[in-house]
Amino acid sequence: MGFKIGDKVIYPNHGLGVVEKVEEKTILGTTCGFFHLRILSNETTVLVPVANVDNVGLRRAITDEEVERLFQLLGDGKIDNHQNWKGRFKDNSDKMRTGSIYDMADVLKSLTFLAKSKSLSFREKRMLDRAKALIISEISEVMQTTAAAIEERVNSQLEKCFMTKARNAQRAVARAATAKAAPAKAAPRAAAVATAAPARRQARAS
Repeated sequence: MGFKIGDKVIYPNHGLGVVEKVEEKTILGTTCGFFHLRILSNETTVLVPVANVDNVGLRRAITDEEVERLFQLLGDGKIDNHQNWKGRFKDNSDKMRTGSIYDMADVLKSLTFLAKSKSLSFREKRMLDRAKALIISEISEVMQTTAAAIEERVNSQLEKCFMTKARNAQRAVARAATAKAAPAKAAPRAAAVATAAPARRQARAS
């Protein structure tokens, strides 16, 4: 994927940056092209080898249309839940490394939901804060809106997500109870029919 000076890009786990310069450097006898990125959150400069762009997950910032898709994802009621801490942390770490804002949204939903019922470890709390900050900063830049306004909308969608999940869980319990009750109701009727059949045959014989 090619980038040019002035492009706004996302560098995984660092956030939004701007391509300030593209230059070649010779290191240990090998000449390589590098993108100079200025990370907007802390004004640091990061050098990314041009040949390594895909491997590190460098990508363009999302579009306006993708912002709306992201908000729908944040409120859809679907949450990945791992009971095992190691499995959960590994999956979430892998998602953060992809640089995909949709993967980060999954991390944000799952850890925010988990934090409602238990205290997060220091590492998970840091990951949650990082996922939220990266999402808010990217959307804020794309929509040219304050971070506070974006955070309010993100929080609103997360609450919608948790309410939808709770409603879906209640419906699933109700369906299971209905399905369990159906055979129990059918058994007395079947017994009554079985009892009535010999009586009808006896009546006809007499």
